[in-house]
Amino acid sequence: MTIIKDGALYGGTVLRTGTGFIEVSIFETGVPPQFRLYFYDDYKRPVAPPEQQTASIETTRPGAVHQTFEFTEVGSSLGSTTDVPEPHEFTLRLTLSSAGQNEILEAAFTEEGHSHGVEAGHEHGHSHGAGAHSDEHGKGLFGWFRGNLAHSHAAADKVDETLESNERGIAALKLSLIGLLMTALLQFAVVLFSGSVALLADMIHNFGDATTSIPLWIAFSLAKRGANRRFTYGYGKVEDLAGVVIVGVIFASACVAAYESVMKILHPHPMTHLWWVAVAAIVGFAGNEIVAQFRIKTGKAIGSAALVADGAHARVDGFTSLAVLIGVVATAFGYPLVDPIVGLVITVAILFIVKDATVSVFNRLIERMEPEIIEGVAHAPLHVPGVLKVTSARARWLGHRVYADVEVTVDPSTSVKNSQALADAVRQALKTHVPSFGEAVVVVNPEREG
Repeated sequence: MTIIKDGALYGGTVLRTGTGFIEVSIFETGVPPQFRLYFYDDYKRPVAPPEQQTASIETTRPGAVHQTFEFTEVGSSLGSTTDVPEPHEFTLRLTLSSAGQNEILEAAFTEEGHSHGVEAGHEHGHSHGAGAHSDEHGKGLFGWFRGNLAHSHAAADKVDETLESNERGIAALKLSLIGLLMTALLQFAVVLFSGSVALLADMIHNFGDATTSIPLWIAFSLAKRGANRRFTYGYGKVEDLAGVVIVGVIFASACVAAYESVMKILHPHPMTHLWWVAVAAIVGFAGNEIVAQFRIKTGKAIGSAALVADGAHARVDGFTSLAVLIGVVATAFGYPLVDPIVGLVITVAILFIVKDATVSVFNRLIERMEPEIIEGVAHAPLHVPGVLKVTSARARWLGHRVYADVEVTVDPSTSVKNSQALADAVRQALKTHVPSFGEAVVVVNPEREG
C-alpha cells in the first residue's frame, strides 16, 4: 500500500523543487507499473508540467543495479516511457532539466510503502491516508439492513476495477447458486416424506433465493461489455432492472409459502420424521449463512450493493430456517398445528423483505442518492489546493459505481492548462474520498470578480 506524504494526491512522494513541488508516484491502474510526475506550485496547487522542461529518473537497486527512465507528457502529468519492474524497492535520482540548468532530487522507495520520500536529505513527516475520509457509506439495490450494505472502494486502485469486480461478482453468484440449490434440494427431499409445511416454505424461499442469482449474473455479464455508441454509459443500469426481477421472485415465494401453510391449516395432516426435519432446518441455516458471508464479503470488495444486499437477504433466510425447529419441537409435544403457523410466520418475514426491497429498488430506479455520498462528492474537491469552492455536485449510481458531475471555482488567473491539472486532481480526490467511485465530469470555472 502506498504511504501518502505531504498531502500527496496520487499516493506518491512529494519533493520540493525550485519552483514548487513535484510528486513522484507509481501508477499501475490498467497498465504495468509506470512512474508518474505530478507538479504543484508553491501553494501546492496542481499545475501542468512546466514547458521546455524535461525529466529523467535513475533508480538504484540493491546490488548497485541501475536503470534510467525517460518521460513524456500524459495529460496533466509526465509518465515514464518504460515500465517500473518489481520489486518497487530502490533509491531514485530525479533530474529536472530546463534551459541548460539541472535540478537533482532524491527519494527512496520501499516495497512496504512504495514511497518513503526524502527531500534534499530530509524526511517528510506529514501523512494523509488514502482512505482518511472514505467511510463505507451507502445503501444499495436493496435498502434493508443498512449496516450490512456498506460500499467499499478497496479494489478501486487495481487493474481495470470494473471488469475485475464483475468477474468476481459472477464467481460469487455461481458458487452461491450452487450452494443454495443444494440446500433447497436436500430440504425438498425431506419435505416429500415428512410433510412439514414450515420446511416446505423455507425450501421454496431458498429455491427462490438461488434463482435471484440468475438476473444478477446476467447484469454482471452485460456490464462487462462496457460502453459503446448505443449505450454510452455501459450496461450498469441492468443491475437495477435485475433488482425488479429479484423482488418479483421473492414475492412469488412468499405467495407459495402462504398458500401451502393455509392449506395445511384447513386440511391438517401429521408431520413425520421429525429428526430429519430438524437436520434439514439446520442445514438450511448453515447453507444460507455460508452463502451470506461469501456474498457480503465479495460484494463489499467490489462495491456491489446488489450483491451485498443479496447476502444480507440470505442471512435473514438462515434464521427463518431455524424457525422450522419450532414447528418440530411443538409437533413432538403434540401440537402439530404450530408447523403451518411457523410457515405463515416465515411468509410474513419474507413479505417484510419484499417491502424493504421494493422501496429501495424504486429509489434506485428514480436515481435517489444517499446524502452521505453527495456530501462526499461535494467535499472531496476541497482537498485539492487551488479549488476555492464547489458550486455544483451531482451523483448517480450506475451499476455498482458512483458517477459524478462537479463544478468547482478557481482563481481567475489560473491558465487553461493548469485548470486541466486541477480537474485531474479533483477526479483523484473523488476516487480517494468517495466509496465505489467510477468517473466524474469536472467543470473548472474562474471565480467571478465582485
